Amino acid sequence: MMGPIRLWCRVTLIGPDGTELAWCELAGPGAPDLAAVDQVARLALLARRLEGHIAVRDVSSSLRELLELAGLPVEMEGQAELGKETLRIQQGEEEAHPGDLAPGDLKHL
Repeated sequence: MMGPIRLWCRVTLIGPDGTELAWCELAGPGAPDLAAVDQVARLALLARRLEGHIAVRDVSSSLRELLELAGLPVEMEGQAELGKETLRIQQGEEEAHPGDLAPGDLKHL
């Protein structure tokens, strides 16, 4: 039997001009897993391709730990930890993978 659905986080896709383009909630029974981390990373990659970023709010402590272990630290109360980039995806080259969200997929969020 599955447990109650729990909110893991809320993700807002923000365009280059600061406009909120879309948002979604990630939730599920029990604690989040690597699939939730993958979803956040894909949304961040999509935002980067659109020259924007994502804002992750109401992050559960277990998802925060997984994101940090995956190298995607989350801002805490609007303040980034010293020396760390937050989910505004660090500078660098990203590889495209089969199944990555394309800009046209935004309407399906």
